[in-house]
Amino acid sequence: MTSPDCRCTRKEIAEVLWKDDGNADGRVNRAVADLRKRLGPKVVPHGGKSGYCTLRLPEGSVDLLRFRDRVARSAGLGPPERFEQLGAALEEWDGDEPLRGLPESGFQLRREALRAELMAAVYARLDAAWRSRKEKWLREETKKWFDRAPELPQIFRFYLLAHNDLPERLRERLIEEWTRDNGKPDGDLKSAIDLVRGVVHRPSGTLLPPVPHQLPGSRRKPIGQDELIRGLVEAVCEEQDAGNLAMVLISGMAGVGKSTVADHLARRLQERFPDGVLHAELNGFADGDTRPAEPDEVLDRFLATLPPYTTVTGPESKSNALRSALAHRSVLIVLDDALNAQQVLPLLPGDGTCAVIITSRNDLLRLQSERKVLFRKMEPLQEADALEVLQEKVSAKDRVIYDQSFRDLVRLCGRLPLALTVVARLLEVGARPLRTIPALVREMERERERLDTLHLPEHELSVRAALNCSVRVLGEEARLLLWQLAVHPGPTASWEAVMDLGRVAGEGARTDRALVELVAANLVELQGDRYGLHDLVRAFARQHVQPSSDGETAEIERATVRQVLEHQLHNVRACDQVLDRERTLPIGEPDGVTVTGPTEPGQAMAFLDAEYATVQRGIRLAIGQGIGRYEWLLSMALVTYQWHRRLLDDAMKNLRYAADAADSVAAPVDCAMVHRMLAGTQWRLGKYDAAVGHLRRAVRLSEEDHSEEGRLSLARSLHRLGLTLRKQGDRTGAEEALCQALELYREVSDPVGEAAALNALGALHHDRGDHEQARRLCADALDAVESTGERSGLADVLFTLAKVHLARCRRDEAVSLYRRACDIYREQEDRPNEDKARLLFADVLVSAGETEEAVEELERVIVLRELMGGEGVREVRELLEGLR
Repeated sequence: MTSPDCRCTRKEIAEVLWKDDGNADGRVNRAVADLRKRLGPKVVPHGGKSGYCTLRLPEGSVDLLRFRDRVARSAGLGPPERFEQLGAALEEWDGDEPLRGLPESGFQLRREALRAELMAAVYARLDAAWRSRKEKWLREETKKWFDRAPELPQIFRFYLLAHNDLPERLRERLIEEWTRDNGKPDGDLKSAIDLVRGVVHRPSGTLLPPVPHQLPGSRRKPIGQDELIRGLVEAVCEEQDAGNLAMVLISGMAGVGKSTVADHLARRLQERFPDGVLHAELNGFADGDTRPAEPDEVLDRFLATLPPYTTVTGPESKSNALRSALAHRSVLIVLDDALNAQQVLPLLPGDGTCAVIITSRNDLLRLQSERKVLFRKMEPLQEADALEVLQEKVSAKDRVIYDQSFRDLVRLCGRLPLALTVVARLLEVGARPLRTIPALVREMERERERLDTLHLPEHELSVRAALNCSVRVLGEEARLLLWQLAVHPGPTASWEAVMDLGRVAGEGARTDRALVELVAANLVELQGDRYGLHDLVRAFARQHVQPSSDGETAEIERATVRQVLEHQLHNVRACDQVLDRERTLPIGEPDGVTVTGPTEPGQAMAFLDAEYATVQRGIRLAIGQGIGRYEWLLSMALVTYQWHRRLLDDAMKNLRYAADAADSVAAPVDCAMVHRMLAGTQWRLGKYDAAVGHLRRAVRLSEEDHSEEGRLSLARSLHRLGLTLRKQGDRTGAEEALCQALELYREVSDPVGEAAALNALGALHHDRGDHEQARRLCADALDAVESTGERSGLADVLFTLAKVHLARCRRDEAVSLYRRACDIYREQEDRPNEDKARLLFADVLVSAGETEEAVEELERVIVLRELMGGEGVREVRELLEGLR
């Protein structure tokens, strides 16, 4: 609840609560699970793979959140209303220590942050009282605070202002003592001292220069940006109160709403700057023939409002004059649509209590390196806010009727405010009837037509024109890389994958610099440690960015697609070799691609977790372009991961295409392998008849090859056929197939296969009730597999042997074997098998009276099932309820 939006990472929780505890992750997971059980999933929703924990608390239920809400609402009010609103906020503090009773060191940091929030609100209320002339209240309140915390500059400042009738000798002694004890006064305190001393005054009859108010007409409301604006208001006020220049830089892609946010931010802040507001359109990314504004021209306009500096000449002299003019003024400057840092730097004040708001499509890295900047990068809207943009003038009835179509439009607009505004304009009365929304969705689904739909030049609204302004200032290498990333299937790519694209450009290409340029220009999105394109940027780059001026586009595209798929194939295969050390694929050595080689299953699964969506799109790209090598090999390299993550529908789709492609380009034993993988997927879906069909075909294909490789393929096909026939209840057929497989495994000296076949025969004898023979077979399997170091096969044998020992009333041995098997399945990140093993293990523990340990196993089963989509979670929860 002390984190923004009541949301923080599980790592943060662990660091605050159990910093030096080696089992902190487990404790956090259990704590979150307990909270979810007691408060419900609506209050403690599942975070999925995000790593975040969130509380969705009833509005107004927590004092801290009520306090923050009232402070935030006070920001846009006039001084009297702000005084009252802040008073209501401060009533939420009962005067006691925040977070009392929480002793961990991590809470001390939170406690200090909360105290800072309290004092910020106190200062803001004192300021509102001063501006509202609440003299009696201010005298009493500042006396109370000065007695409590005389060292705080802001407290002393308002104390002096409220008690400006102190005798001079007493006042000067207070100032002298405060300076001796606390150091030189900051800007605000110095101004207050000058004011009570009477230093700040104007001679009678002096004409005040006009105060500039150059903000343009109010823009439309920035929907979904309240939190961003509120945070920037607080940050600017904090800098100003400390006597510092506050410089805000708002960046983001074209059309994300930077200028609108800057305008509303300036309006919220303008009353804090009594010497006025200066505004300049820098036209850094203007459309058409409009050129970027020259700093010299902007300086002329600014200095014209700041006498006596209107006659200064020369760019450097004008920049110095601006700093001089602003040295003793409190002015807000808005610089909209900056091209680069060179355009901005001459227009900045020096030190003091001014503030500057800058917007740019570029991150202005040089400016950030040279000056202290409050940097905020704007992102597209959340879905609810995007819907509000589209439905602002739509009746509640029509919102319900066309709900899905509106959501589709939000998706197709990429939640980009400019695109949403164009669509909203299209749907306004007299332009396009609401009943045509489904047709509009179909039109925008076609990527080639989407940018045409989002182009309304008569209203000066065009996504295409806005993106063109961003792209036309790029260097040649950055333009090529942007186009290649649009050819890349997405949604994201790793650093290594992007660098491999640079190989297409030839030796000497500086792909790293091109990528930095694209990220800084907000044309490429950095998501964690991965790079992606907004859908509209991808569509624009595909249609309007040319990688070459000499007609070589088709050749460069083929090379780019080949580089993308080759990179994916070798990296996915490197992971698959860790997950299934027995399967070989005819891929060959890497050719001009970077391979990130994991060494253990956790690393391989984590890599594929990050890459999965991209690899799936890569397979679709290979299918769409009919590139058989990648159709079947990439699908095959991915299937073990899909089994472990129970992504079985995806595996089936991929493998059907893989089977067709393999029939055309692969050897019989490789085709047999594809059918075994198809069978394995059907088997996991419980479709044993279909699995048997694929396995019988795999047997026939394997029999065509009489080499050692063919015999090994036949052994594996018969082995899996035996496993499937056992599932169908055909024990005789299963035993016959498994015995043939065992003989073949021994012929080709494959101990891993031999162990697997022995284990399957042991399970078959266990089914028949011949537990002694089952034990002997499993013991032989254990001897064979332990000599290989193959962990997945070892877990399978331990699991079967545990069931056999349990049937022989050897419960202690069974418990030990179950535990080992579960640990190996977890190490291998084989969630389906770990789920099955732990569920049976929990049942054994209950029968042994080990209820507490059984509860832990079932809690782990719930976690596994939630990770696999949530199927069967309720049943396990009911089991848990019965044990607690």
